[in-house]
Amino acid sequence: MIAWRYLRARRAEGGVSVMTWISLIGITLAVAALIITLAVRTGFREEFVDTILGANAHVTVYARLTADETGNMTRDIADYDAWAARIAQVPGVTHAAPLIKGQVMANAGANNSGVQVFGIRAADLAAIPRIADPEEAVGSLDDFPRGIAIGSGVARELGVYLGDKVKIISPNGVKTAFGTTPRVSVYEVVYIFTAGRWDIDQTRVYLPFEVAQTFFNKEGRADEIEVMVDDPERITERIAPIMAAAGENAAIWTWRDSAGAFLRALDMEDNVMFVILSVLVLIASMNIISGLVMLVKNKGRDIGILRTMGLTEGSVLRVFFLVGASTGLVGTAMGVVLGVLFAVNIDYVFAVVDYIAGGGVWDPSVRGIYQLPATVRMGDVLSAVSLSLTLSFLVTIFPARRAARMNPVEALRYE
Repeated sequence: MIAWRYLRARRAEGGVSVMTWISLIGITLAVAALIITLAVRTGFREEFVDTILGANAHVTVYARLTADETGNMTRDIADYDAWAARIAQVPGVTHAAPLIKGQVMANAGANNSGVQVFGIRAADLAAIPRIADPEEAVGSLDDFPRGIAIGSGVARELGVYLGDKVKIISPNGVKTAFGTTPRVSVYEVVYIFTAGRWDIDQTRVYLPFEVAQTFFNKEGRADEIEVMVDDPERITERIAPIMAAAGENAAIWTWRDSAGAFLRALDMEDNVMFVILSVLVLIASMNIISGLVMLVKNKGRDIGILRTMGLTEGSVLRVFFLVGASTGLVGTAMGVVLGVLFAVNIDYVFAVVDYIAGGGVWDPSVRGIYQLPATVRMGDVLSAVSLSLTLSFLVTIFPARRAARMNPVEALRYE
């Protein structure tokens, strides 16, 4: 009751000081910033990993270097269907398909773009989530056997749309008596997709598997086996069975091998940001000390009278602890509400920021994805709340103990 009276007392009566209001606002903003950062961190990682797993193989199986009939070293897989069939039988593997890969030049009119061609069968292409069910798509995969599927970034670079013709040029083309001449083929655009990753949409082109074999002079051969598993996060458990099924001539490259360094950098950045924002919460909590010290000074006479009436040191400590803890509790609650609302509506907030800045705030060519995502997790919110309340309660103890140990004689000497 006494703590509540002190909290709602007017400033002229020696109630809550300006410093207490500053600490309340500071805790609110610090907790909100921590929750927003954790939500953006979680959302970015989830979106980034999902674009990796949704448009790329979880495991890529290669053949080791061997000499072909002409003596040249090659990694081509001749019995690719047998490899894919054996790997598909491994528990946890959901899909295995042969693939042709090649770097070529795409041309349409006066526009040129370097692209990466993936030769794949129509049924296998339909099994890739971010391609078969992308964020945006034009055309139908049913028409894939008679044409070419390209990313939306490639379509923009070349200035083409559905039904237009795209010329594919490979330097490793037809072998003649005068040497190797570039191979040039023209294909109709039957499908345009937006996978959600800038680098994929900007460079990825799909050709029917048999057409790609002919184009790259790989008749009867494949470059690799593309493997999908049911739980990509536990990919290390699948490596040994897949290797055993592929045979001793196989080599493996997982999605963690390709993106592991970036993900580790994200984890390190996340930890650093959490520490920095935790310091902000601590600084905001420290303001509680200033407010409570001023309150104790203003209420010295009250403390002396209460002590002479029989109030114990523990009771005085609880009074001022409740005053400080209430500031931390209210500030934390307000910070949670503000942070969650900001994270949930981050698309609208970011749109306003982008409009004020004149656009270009988020560069997908640098970030990899097209928008700033945010995912609010209960665990992240609870960690922010726990940190804020713990710091608020700890810093409240010191001025509260000072008030409790105040000598009532000294407090009333000049009254």
